[in-house]
Amino acid sequence: MPQTVYDWIGLADYIALASVALFGAFCCVLVWTRVGQKWFKTEEEQDAFLDSIEPDLISGNFDAVEQACEGDDRAIPMLVALGVANRSLGYAKVKHLLTERFQRDVLADLERNISWVTTVIKTAPMLGLFGTVTGMIGAFATLATAQSVDPTKLAKDINVALYTTAIGLAIAIPLVMALNAVNNRIRHMEELVGGGITRFLEAFRIGLEKQRRRAG
Repeated sequence: MPQTVYDWIGLADYIALASVALFGAFCCVLVWTRVGQKWFKTEEEQDAFLDSIEPDLISGNFDAVEQACEGDDRAIPMLVALGVANRSLGYAKVKHLLTERFQRDVLADLERNISWVTTVIKTAPMLGLFGTVTGMIGAFATLATAQSVDPTKLAKDINVALYTTAIGLAIAIPLVMALNAVNNRIRHMEELVGGGITRFLEAFRIGLEKQRRRAG
């Protein structure tokens, strides 16, 4: 192949590496932001919200609970509103519904973006290796075809071989650390939301029993 072909391949590899780096960083920031939008910042803040609706839950005043949760897109208010709206299903079915919706509407959305970050982590070193192989092929092609080797052309191919590998690793390593931080944040959210839902369901069960007694 002509030397210019190897040059274009090397340029394309640099562009691909830059693209996956930006995409991976974007996905990490996106997941981090969405996790922040889905939970209360502290356990105390979540407890304060649950304290505000617990008397209405226990007394069976579910309309007031729905109003308190209206317009709040965080996981706990959203799930509480869903549970109260479907109270006619009964306690057991509501509990199953909340678990399913939390997995589907909150965690599944986050996991889709996390899977893209994982793909970038795997792809970046492979693109770097591709650049390494291409650069070395170009270097050997220069040695094979030239009667007298121009050190500048040879060095250029070797630079591509080394730089692309280094760039691929430089992309993957920070993303591995960022992904670990994101996963820890998601696990913390799951624990906090799980505790909040457990507390809601206990009060919800009492409220349903009181409502049934009044109806009977």
